Amino acid sequence: MLEIAIGAIIVALIFDFVNGFNDSANSVATVIGTRVLKPIQAVTLSAVANFVGPFIFGVAVASTIAKGIVSMDDITIYMIIGGLAGAITWSTLCTYFGLPISNSHSLVGGIMGAGIAGLGFEKLVYGGLTKIFAGIVIAPIGGIIFGLLLTGLIITIFASRRPAIVNKTFGKLQIISSGWFALTHGANDGQKTMGIIVLILVSTGYLDGFEMPIWVILAAASAMGLGTFFGGYKVIKTLGVKVARLRPYQGFCAETGGGLMLAIFAYFGIPASTTHAITGTIMGSAAARRKRAVRWKVGKQIIYAWIITIPGAAAFGIGFTYLIHLFISV
Repeated sequence: MLEIAIGAIIVALIFDFVNGFNDSANSVATVIGTRVLKPIQAVTLSAVANFVGPFIFGVAVASTIAKGIVSMDDITIYMIIGGLAGAITWSTLCTYFGLPISNSHSLVGGIMGAGIAGLGFEKLVYGGLTKIFAGIVIAPIGGIIFGLLLTGLIITIFASRRPAIVNKTFGKLQIISSGWFALTHGANDGQKTMGIIVLILVSTGYLDGFEMPIWVILAAASAMGLGTFFGGYKVIKTLGVKVARLRPYQGFCAETGGGLMLAIFAYFGIPASTTHAITGTIMGSAAARRKRAVRWKVGKQIIYAWIITIPGAAAFGIGFTYLIHLFISV
């Protein structure tokens, strides 16, 4: 069983790497889109902040992932592997096609599908899933509101200042806001793989209940940081350029607002989608200046990808779990 547990943890860390690879765009897209930093500078800053994030915030999100999707007492190591395989497959496909989908919801969908395949609908933890689905609704809407309010405030305060001075000032400030968003991204998304690793250890008898060993935090933070560094540049282009062309002050507002939302979600243990949060704030920040500045057609395509993420990942999770059960008696 030790070998299986180690293998499952490796798979979980691969998902964490893929998560960082896809979500690297969330924390660096605006700072690249506004040409404040070069891509290599931006992803390096983001990778370091992603690594540090989980050490600053608590483990409430990890607890929700471990205990709030499928019954922690009933899920098996093979179901976890099937769910992870489903989440990785879905996330990789969407990254390949440049769709900034939610890796968080890919993970939720994969584990849900595995639980349904192995245990049935009755073993789903509907209380935890309610919290997760509430986050799906709140994140993009809240992001748009935060982006609109912060950008509107900046426009009002700096209306009489020369555009060149405003752009130069917020160009520097955007480096801070990009780091802040990456920090909260690591705090939220970094915890999800930690929750899965704890679930693996509990299902194989190496932990009696939910607790967070320091090596789990280090391993998950490192995998996410590396994934962020080697991030998906197709997704960066979608978020940084295709959704809307932002000026530095708008990028600052989008990153600051998105980071505030992720910090709130991390505090309440809601596994938020960083993609939902930053896309919402980008749209809000762009629309605050001019409604037509947002390419709403691209936004609709992204929303469609969000809608199909959980059922899509769940379908892969079900398929992989059934496949595993064909070869292994559980």
